[in-house]
Amino acid sequence: MNTAISLDRDTAAPAVETPAMPRHRTADDKAMLRTAAELSRDLHAARPGIYWADLIASVVIGYGALAIALFASGTAIVFVAGIVSMLALYRGISFIHEVSHMKHSALPGFRLGWNLLVGIPMLTPSFMYEGVHTLHHARTRYGTVEDPEYLPLALMKPWTLPVFIIVSALAPLGLLIRYGILSPLSVIVPSIRRAVVERYSALAINPQFRRRAPEGDAKRLWNRVETAASLWAIALIVMTATGIIPLRMFGIGFAIFSAVAVVNQVRTLVAHLWENEGEAMTVTAQYLDSVNVPPPVLLPALWAPVGLRYHALHHLLPGVPYHSLGEAHRRLNAALDADSPFHQANYKGLPGLVGKIARSTMVAR
Repeated sequence: MNTAISLDRDTAAPAVETPAMPRHRTADDKAMLRTAAELSRDLHAARPGIYWADLIASVVIGYGALAIALFASGTAIVFVAGIVSMLALYRGISFIHEVSHMKHSALPGFRLGWNLLVGIPMLTPSFMYEGVHTLHHARTRYGTVEDPEYLPLALMKPWTLPVFIIVSALAPLGLLIRYGILSPLSVIVPSIRRAVVERYSALAINPQFRRRAPEGDAKRLWNRVETAASLWAIALIVMTATGIIPLRMFGIGFAIFSAVAVVNQVRTLVAHLWENEGEAMTVTAQYLDSVNVPPPVLLPALWAPVGLRYHALHHLLPGVPYHSLGEAHRRLNAALDADSPFHQANYKGLPGLVGKIARSTMVAR
């Protein structure tokens, strides 16, 4: 990752729209959309071997390093093991994004395996993203009040950005309360159940979003996975309260999972430019409001893993699995002219993106 504060693009191509044109009015670039569809036709097949090997390696390293951090006595060892555990478990939990998009028949058993290995242990089961994230990709929902994953952060007050990041550090506590206390209570109190389903069962950042109750197979899966997560949360609370899990170990684990949430929130902060004020946007406008951080910079592989460094491209080609996004980007980068809007969503690193959004919040409106 380029550590310079400047926000130079990967290309000097001029913008498609004039400076005065609102982004949501950017017309679709048909040449870009057509080329993207044509050059990615052979990239939509998910490769089970890559998915399973990547996931298993992530959880083995993540939980292995977690065990070292929990039982080691030296501060330096605990710190290093904690960082390794955080990065590996962050990669593992990031597969929830793939689970929300994939055709499960193409990867039989992967959703179940992911829930058992990551979703339930980290109290973030797949139903919290399935049926939610796809709304973010809906053509008429993106960037509007009906988008669960959008806030016009660049147009809000400067203090909202640090609050947006800091509050994520409390995510492990919130999940323990949601699954260890509210979930069992909601079984016997209908009003609590309604609130739990509508407001506390989605990985969303839009406070106005209310989730609909699941039906059919989705409801049955939800109930099974939620029960497992609830039992695990209750066990953690009881074991910590009774001293079976020492407070030191609980604190270390809490800190690692909190760090996972904070890193993910920072990535979320720079996944888009957050400049839309609620109007429906064209596909090209959605792409330009999103961010790619492609090679040759290396650090995005850590803070935007499992294809998330190609977030803008993912909005252009949501059906392409994470392991093929790099190839899709290389093809489009070579095929499209320098003045194509494709190149305008490519950025060099995290500092410049954070700086750009922060400066936008300071502009008087």
